Amino acid sequence: MRISNHWLGQWVDHGLSVEALGHRLTMAGLELDAIEPVGGSFSGVVVGRVLSVRPHPDADKLRVCLVDDGSGEPVSVVCGAPNVREGMRAPFAPVGAVLPNDFKLKKVKLRGVPSHGMLCSARELGLSEDHEGLMELPEDAPVGADLRGLLDLEDQVLEVDLTPNRADCLSMAGVAREVAALTGRPLTPVDPVPVPAASQEGVPVNLEAPADCPRYARRVIRGVDPQAQTPLWMRERLRRAGVRSLGPLVDVTNYVMLELGQPMHAFDLSALSGGIVVRRARPGERLTLLDGQSLTLDGEDLVIADQEKCLALAGIMGGRDSGVGDDTRDLLLESAHFSPTAIAGRARHHGLHTDSSHRFERGVDPDLPARALERATGLLCEIAGGTPGPAQVAETPEHLPVRSGIPFRPAQVGRLLGVDIPEAEMRGILERLGCIVDASQEAWQVTAPGYRFDLAIEADLIEEIARIHGYERLPAQVPAMVPRIDWLDEARVDLPRLRQVLTDLGYLEAVTFSFVDGELEDRLAPGVEPLRLANPLSSEMAVMRTTLWSGLLKAARHNLNRQQERVRLFETGLRFIPQGDDLKQEKMLAGILCGTLCPDQWAQETRGVDFFDMKGDVEAVLARAGLESRVSWQAFEDPALHPGQGAQLLLDGEAVGRAGALNPEIASALGIETPVYLFELRLEAVTRGRIPRFREQSRYPAIRRDLALVVEDSIPAARVLEVIHGLELPVLQEVKLFDVYAGKGVPEGCKSLALGLILQDLSSTLTDEAVDRMIQDIVERLQQEVGATLRA
Repeated sequence: MRISNHWLGQWVDHGLSVEALGHRLTMAGLELDAIEPVGGSFSGVVVGRVLSVRPHPDADKLRVCLVDDGSGEPVSVVCGAPNVREGMRAPFAPVGAVLPNDFKLKKVKLRGVPSHGMLCSARELGLSEDHEGLMELPEDAPVGADLRGLLDLEDQVLEVDLTPNRADCLSMAGVAREVAALTGRPLTPVDPVPVPAASQEGVPVNLEAPADCPRYARRVIRGVDPQAQTPLWMRERLRRAGVRSLGPLVDVTNYVMLELGQPMHAFDLSALSGGIVVRRARPGERLTLLDGQSLTLDGEDLVIADQEKCLALAGIMGGRDSGVGDDTRDLLLESAHFSPTAIAGRARHHGLHTDSSHRFERGVDPDLPARALERATGLLCEIAGGTPGPAQVAETPEHLPVRSGIPFRPAQVGRLLGVDIPEAEMRGILERLGCIVDASQEAWQVTAPGYRFDLAIEADLIEEIARIHGYERLPAQVPAMVPRIDWLDEARVDLPRLRQVLTDLGYLEAVTFSFVDGELEDRLAPGVEPLRLANPLSSEMAVMRTTLWSGLLKAARHNLNRQQERVRLFETGLRFIPQGDDLKQEKMLAGILCGTLCPDQWAQETRGVDFFDMKGDVEAVLARAGLESRVSWQAFEDPALHPGQGAQLLLDGEAVGRAGALNPEIASALGIETPVYLFELRLEAVTRGRIPRFREQSRYPAIRRDLALVVEDSIPAARVLEVIHGLELPVLQEVKLFDVYAGKGVPEGCKSLALGLILQDLSSTLTDEAVDRMIQDIVERLQQEVGATLRA
């Protein structure tokens, strides 16, 4: 942002040198990049009036001009500028004047004709790069007046580098507010005077994308003078801000943007067909911009259109076919509020970056369009005349940004900054920044102004107080901090403890991308449509993962392809499940293992891992949270898992994970030949542990009874254990499954389960008769529930 110091002084009399002002802005977070003079170092140049122009006798491209420089005696000057003409006023450097680079004018002869000075272009004076002709001055410029005084060239420009969150300072009004807050000086803002309508002509507007454009102000102005000239003061302010003058119809909108911060646009009324429509572009729609670039639009682009065609890329740039030109007499002024999310990224998508998009994608005050429209109307009618219609505003209030109160505790300022700032000063700072402060209670309610999109929480307000109070005034030492002990849920298990369990079991932690291959994702979760990226880095990173297995499988394959025979990896991270218009993000713990159970060694036979090895690892994780007895394993069909080797984990009946062998079809597609086993758990569920409780130990002896039961193959052992625990025998301390047998002596289609039952009473020694009755009850219940019989 380029800031004219003299223009700023009309808003706030800061009383600082330009160097001191730059330092204050830098210390407040608006970093000063440079201080530049507004014009070259010249002296003695005055306003000259060309009295006559005649051809040079010996040069076709030169003219001999008679120039009045206010001294009373016209002088002869040889000039080669193509735009020199009788009656024009232009900068004149008489003999003795000094131009930039210490060039002193002397009396010379050009092709034999004496020249007593020089008529100057803007570039020759160091004012711009324009060298197409003489710099034209207003017709009312006093002849003989010093040019530096006329153009206020003792001014200086501060170039400030703004961070993206400070879009409110992308205007003279915003910088002036900041300087007034820093210096405590009064602010004198421009208050646009409403321009009364001289006609009732308007243009209807249909907001088809109200969330993207909740407010659209416009005004018809007919009969402007296309030959009008932008006043010198406005051209100079635009030049100092780095904006080229293009005629009053465009200059006024640019000026209001620089002054108030509201980007605007002017349409040639004769190019419009019917009313205005603010909508999303239709895929494949074409638009040629003001700079001549032709775009192919898509459904993400927000456009301003009429009943037939696109007129402009909303908030970025207008279209060539509807833009104002040298012959425009009737126009429609546009002043709208666009949501930052609707504009952000769209300019870059089309390879553009404009002053308008730079502001809208960072956030513009939603209350500004009507004020800017009145300001632009007043300036335009003053410069180019015209008959204005009524100022019209179309809006959908429910889509406008809502500024809610921010709870603010003054005591927090001292605790965080280490300095005591009086409450009156804090309130004054916030109010100078445009906030509304309700200090009627201990916790203030502070409402940020509409132009401060970056103020949302208490810490933001404390930062503002620190900025304006002065970072350099904060104590250099670290303040004494009172430690605050956070409440700790003893039943919860920290994630690092679960990681340690897996690490102790020989797993290594992996970190993979959340962007994964869409084809692999479709194989692992064919019934889930993942969120697809609009601009993926590659086809293998085209969708957001719905399971952590996508990355782990590729990591395992990478290791197997490099002769790593034992692979054990785990990962914690988010998975992303689309749910209508929402995206559910869920923290998961997943693992993968394949290869041999143990490294080659003499003490144990080498074999490959199986389902139960993986099951044991998962149960070790659950045991760390104290959940092993509450989680049951249930057969489960999953497209990612081998049919018959997949299980669902249920915690008190709630599904909290899945585990099993990788589906052979997926393994074949990935080129993995060794059996692979995977598990995936919901972290939120498996970290909800239980608090250990004391249980009294019995002083009386325990009794063990073993049962050999014959059941059908289809009945899992867990069901048998469930029936036994369902009897709720108080003396039954433990049930162990220590053998499973099928073969000789066991009927075909059945299996034998060997169970060890540990019985112990807290109050007395169990008798054989009591134990026999309990065993009989258990056998009878098993017969009823699962058809179990005692093995002969």
